[in-house]
Amino acid sequence: MSLDGFVAGPDQSPDNPLGVGGRLLHEWMRSLAVWREEAGLDGGEVNASTAVLEEGDRNVGAVIMGRNMFGGGPGPWGDEPWRGWWGESPPFHRPVFVLTHHRRAPLMLAETTFTFVTDGIQVALELARAAAAGADVAIGGGAGVARQYLDAGLIDELEIHLVPVLLRGGVRLFDAGAEQPVTFVQMRAVEAPGVTHLAYSRSS
Repeated sequence: MSLDGFVAGPDQSPDNPLGVGGRLLHEWMRSLAVWREEAGLDGGEVNASTAVLEEGDRNVGAVIMGRNMFGGGPGPWGDEPWRGWWGESPPFHRPVFVLTHHRRAPLMLAETTFTFVTDGIQVALELARAAAAGADVAIGGGAGVARQYLDAGLIDELEIHLVPVLLRGGVRLFDAGAEQPVTFVQMRAVEAPGVTHLAYSRSS
């Protein structure tokens, strides 16, 4: 997230899914050896962010994301439906549940199966919990999906990777939603090159 609260820049498009300036939010991650290895690239750094990424991924058994994050544009999927941004070997290696308004058969790519859910966030969560078999369920994005789960009181922990950049516009992570305040307890704050990692648990 940028210092001014955006998780993607303005003018998002299929050719520029993170919007203008949005790539700046991920430069800290792209430089890491652990990320580059997952992407099939050589080299990279090991720093304080490495342990944060490894810890965040360790106990995740399933992922939920929105249609915009999966990509392919709005509307019905069509005769040759979009297969995601990640090529034939997506980095998830676990079940992924995609919230959408349009039905589609599951898509299996290498070790990742994408299941398309049209019945809302609660059904997606139930399916993801069953697939995770006791492990954590991660909300992979985007911001709209995260806000829906947050407003429904279904977020237990919140991880924010705060990047020192002002995007001046785009997609906000936090926006107008439920009327009642939501309080969290800080779990940790880790300073690393180009990013500060913040973790919170929801208070009772």
